[in-house]
Amino acid sequence: MNYATIKNCDIANGPGVRVSLFVSGCTHRCKGCFNEVAWDFDYGEPFTQETVDEILKLLEPPYIRGLTVLGGEPFEPVNQAAIVELLRQVKEKYPEKSIWAFTGYLLDKDILAKRLGPWEVTEEYLQYLDVLVDGPFEEERKNLSLRFRGSDNQRLIDVPKTLAAGSIVLWQDE
Repeated sequence: MNYATIKNCDIANGPGVRVSLFVSGCTHRCKGCFNEVAWDFDYGEPFTQETVDEILKLLEPPYIRGLTVLGGEPFEPVNQAAIVELLRQVKEKYPEKSIWAFTGYLLDKDILAKRLGPWEVTEEYLQYLDVLVDGPFEEERKNLSLRFRGSDNQRLIDVPKTLAAGSIVLWQDE
């Protein structure tokens, strides 16, 4: 997997101050995407253990609330294994920090119903997430007043509650 960039002190992609990892590679190609450069799977730098170590170091300060993974498309099957390894290490070192991810896939209709990706990897991936912002960006539904999403079709899903309930439970702002 490659990654496009890592942002420290990001306040746009989840609550509080966060570290955000923008992965490379996306097959959705949403019209009006803010990050078209990251559609290319070969864009950016290789994602290595050194990258993971850098992210873990950036997460260290107590004012950092958590990690957000977006892209590109972090749920592309070829990106999942590297992200799961990152999330595993983040949860081991910082169990109190939240993990958010953004995806153009729908959790219920694409990820769960179609058992997207190598399923055992996807299942583990979901176990680490606190919130998943799902759904493709739809330019005609763009709404700049929304928090943490670009268009009003996108949902902020409380992943642990959703998995426990077996149906979508929306995240309630803290």
